Amino acid sequence: MADEPLSAGAVARRLGVAVTTLRTWHQRYGLGPSEHTPGQHRRYTSADLARLEIMRRLTADGVSPAEAARWARQAPDRARAEDFAPLRRPGIRDGGGPTIPVGRAGPAARGLARAAMRLDSPEINRTITRALATDGVVATWDGLLRPVLAGIGERHAATAGLIEVEHLVSRCVSEALATVSRAAAPGAPPRVLLACADEEQHSLPMEALAAALAEAGVGYRMLGARVPVPALLEAVSRTGPAVVVLWSHTRATADPAQLGALLAAPRRPLLVLAAGPGWSADTLPAGVVRPTQLGEAVDLIVTLRDSLAR
Repeated sequence: MADEPLSAGAVARRLGVAVTTLRTWHQRYGLGPSEHTPGQHRRYTSADLARLEIMRRLTADGVSPAEAARWARQAPDRARAEDFAPLRRPGIRDGGGPTIPVGRAGPAARGLARAAMRLDSPEINRTITRALATDGVVATWDGLLRPVLAGIGERHAATAGLIEVEHLVSRCVSEALATVSRAAAPGAPPRVLLACADEEQHSLPMEALAAALAEAGVGYRMLGARVPVPALLEAVSRTGPAVVVLWSHTRATADPAQLGALLAAPRRPLLVLAAGPGWSADTLPAGVVRPTQLGEAVDLIVTLRDSLAR
């Protein structure tokens, strides 16, 4: 085990897993890199690597990801995967099966899930495009895309599989949302800045918000994933947005200090939205609003735009 901190790619090669699996373990279970130098990507220490080895060995032997992660987080720095042999259930895998769960979502979501399992990108594209044209961005996200994406994530967390499905569907969703954004691009100057929190790589919900804003005629700038605080503040200083939306998918990336820095900026936005399930309402600085749905975020931004136009 190396003493030098390691990148995600190096850790993935050592463990024999995909980098996307490391990201999932980080976002869902808090098993992420702990060494952080300001302005640089986080890196994995030897203790982080030991815990990830426990996670990999237990999930490979049939322990559910949530249970494996609980034991990995509790393990002392020098613990070994072999120390957790009594937890393994050989031959058993949690959450198996050939389908993607979509809960109570309708027939369109079930059809999209089946197309996703077939890796049928033409059908995936047709389904998403048809829904966007018929129902609009918000309804398509809530009723079609989010249930399928959540189902893929749930199945991946249970089996460590479906990486190829997740990549294909995410790409199709991203392209479809970008098409809406380009087609509905508003002529008004962008007054909204969209960004993911530092180290947050889960950007599709922000792409959905961007498309919904374009559909509503609201101008925006999108910074995308993993925006360090200095870069975010520089963008605010240079563009003076009325609204900043900061997305966090997991508590591991939801540092309230990022929001505090926005509120203390010389060109403080009129509205700061903490979007995503990573944020906890009881830790947000005063003055920050936490929308819980895509439609709510759009409504807040449109309302502010309309009030400024009066």
